[in-house]
Amino acid sequence: MNDYVIITGASRGIGKAAADVFASKGYNLITICHGNYHLLERSAEELRNNYHVECHAFQYDLSNPDDIHDFFVEAKSFLSNVHILINNAGISYTGLFQDITDDQWNTIFNTNVSSMIHMSKGIIPYFLNNHRGRIINISSVWGNEGASCEVAYSTTKGAVNSFTKALGKELAPSGIAVNAIAFGAIDTDMNSFLDEDEKKCLEYEIPAGRMASPEEAAEFIYHIATAPDYLNAQIISFNGGWY
Repeated sequence: MNDYVIITGASRGIGKAAADVFASKGYNLITICHGNYHLLERSAEELRNNYHVECHAFQYDLSNPDDIHDFFVEAKSFLSNVHILINNAGISYTGLFQDITDDQWNTIFNTNVSSMIHMSKGIIPYFLNNHRGRIINISSVWGNEGASCEVAYSTTKGAVNSFTKALGKELAPSGIAVNAIAFGAIDTDMNSFLDEDEKKCLEYEIPAGRMASPEEAAEFIYHIATAPDYLNAQIISFNGGWY
């Protein structure tokens, strides 16, 4: 298989698990992270050795449009073979809305929303030229429902959802599908701030009785990314019946 998939935020959690799933299916990989580049490099080496695929690891701050421009310049030789873009890079902020600073707000918005916008804009010309492509945006239940003390995060995921619906409709005539997955509680570092009692209370609220693993989330991403392009402009929930 010559197809490539780009995965942002791929050094840990859902992004790392997604890289493993796609590599196991024979996809070549372009993985990107900002921090933890040593983890990304280690993962890329393991994927090359385990699955005999190409895996190119890049370190860029995707909240910065200049870095995204530089990425597309550096990775240009691979981009005509990219079939799937997974916009997974994201950060969270927990605290009262009135306490968040302008810098914190701009950082979370640029990381969760602007990076998705600029990465999508950069890859679309290649998708149009190939008459195919898939964009998967990683969202959250809080993008649908909103969460107290996570106003900034909820706002960014609401923006992800609206962007997905609008862009999917715009690109559908070209055979390019754009969908988002609204994940519930996934057992990743993003939820590591929960102590054991808080984790048990959260799991009690979830009808499935537990968090999902990153591996389960990654398998679901793969299924959506490889679905027929008639699945388009949708926000698809994966939450154990929670919301």
